[in-house]
Amino acid sequence: MSARDLARAATHLYDWIGVAVAGAVTDTARPVLNLARTHYAGGRCTALGVGGAGPENAAFVNGSFGTLLEMDDLHRSSILHAGDVVIPAALAAAQHAQVNNATLLEAIIVGYEIALRIGQSAAKGGYSAWYNSGTCGVFGAAMAAAHALGLTAQQKVDALGQAGMQASGLWQCRLEPTDSKCLATAHAARAGVTAALLSAEGLRGARHILEGKLGFFRSFYPAANPDAVLDPTDAGWRLHEVSLKPWPACRHIHPAIGIALEMRDDLDVSSINEVVIESYEAGRNFCDMPDPVTAHEARFSFQHCVAVTLLQGEPRLSDFEAAALVNPVTATLRSKILVRDDPELTSAFPDKMGAGLIVTFNDGTTKSMSTDHAPGDPEQPMSPEAIRAKFRRNLQAAGVSGDLADRLDAAVLHLDTIPSIQTLAQYLDDVSAIVSNPQAKEVSQ
Repeated sequence: MSARDLARAATHLYDWIGVAVAGAVTDTARPVLNLARTHYAGGRCTALGVGGAGPENAAFVNGSFGTLLEMDDLHRSSILHAGDVVIPAALAAAQHAQVNNATLLEAIIVGYEIALRIGQSAAKGGYSAWYNSGTCGVFGAAMAAAHALGLTAQQKVDALGQAGMQASGLWQCRLEPTDSKCLATAHAARAGVTAALLSAEGLRGARHILEGKLGFFRSFYPAANPDAVLDPTDAGWRLHEVSLKPWPACRHIHPAIGIALEMRDDLDVSSINEVVIESYEAGRNFCDMPDPVTAHEARFSFQHCVAVTLLQGEPRLSDFEAAALVNPVTATLRSKILVRDDPELTSAFPDKMGAGLIVTFNDGTTKSMSTDHAPGDPEQPMSPEAIRAKFRRNLQAAGVSGDLADRLDAAVLHLDTIPSIQTLAQYLDDVSAIVSNPQAKEVSQ
């Protein structure tokens, strides 16, 4: 692994820490924290908002938080949020084994690779009933933990077998007003650590868990091509293909937000008669929500996110709070926004996730723009300054600022040059203490 690979892994760890810390102070995080403080406390691995915990419990707690504010990273062709499951597993196993930071970063790289290769084969036909971050991500979590624990090749194969026995996660959670999506990522992170720890103790796993006749692909994703998992023609680590999200909204909405940002400087919003958002079918199915009533619904609303962007610029966490949802100016513009499928965008999904905007004004004139990509994609990467600004905003939302924010910022960004994991662990413990403080600033969920 090159210095560039390790630096990219550090960037994803950096982004995940900020997202998870902000997620840990939401209302949705409270049941997890209440459970963990009662039953999971005790151990040397950091569980945000709890303190010390064992490796499995730390992975579960931390694996709950990355998805809550919809700012987690995404790999398009696998439709998978690897950071939500791989990083908590890698971090917990690395703290448990007391390895150096280079090993932690390597664990993240190989964990992403396994999750994304399996997910890419599974997502060949687009979405299914299975939540790929949980079902496919568990294999990446297991491999990340196995690498951090220093397991042999045969033990890693056993760990993959144990991971497959625990693969789970159904999309029914998005069709109802639930908070269950975070349970799938939490379980996958913990299951990955469990799989690795059991393999280290000699528990044998199914060696053909992926391609066997009763294995993962035939049972979960029968249209998948298992041979594609081992495609030798690919060059480089898939970690470099992963998108970061600039804004707290579903990734399906990000290209439309990006277009709206480009268009707004030359628009008189008061003269808009109608806005049509063109998306792929899956994007419309997920995010055509003209009247969101909760923060979660607003993060999955093309209408709300584009209205906010046209009115004031980049959407921030406060734009999804209760007062923002009932703002009459925003609501009026939302009512003028329609979402429709574009056949070309649908055929390109999931390898490309683009969008188009067509704005019609009161005088009948129109303005349009389209894109195949979104800000944060590898084709339009976030700048180091933008990544850092996102990180600092997320820490501030959780009440973490000042010297601690500065130290954590510097430590994670340069993790590939710092040998010991102890410095990072201490800073995470300090952040955890602030998150567990009921006086810490909360982000409405």
